[in-house]
Amino acid sequence: MKKEVDELEDELRSEYDFSNMAGGVRGKYVERYRAGTNLVLLDPDIAKAFPTAASVNEALRSLLQIAQRQQPNDSVGAD
Repeated sequence: MKKEVDELEDELRSEYDFSNMAGGVRGKYVERYRAGTNLVLLDPDIAKAFPTAASVNEALRSLLQIAQRQQPNDSVGAD
């Protein structure tokens, strides 16, 4: 059984009347934000080992170099 939801009263103070504000543009910086933001949440143990963005980038670049040097072994299992 669903409970009826009462309409919420407007709790915004009168001094915060945004209807009189001119020049506000919704999403003004969204493209700039998307272009320059790439956040990744590290687990605590990883964050302890790599405490800065530079240390994370250095480790990932090293891993990428190692992966690129590995040659796929196509002859294994081929008949």
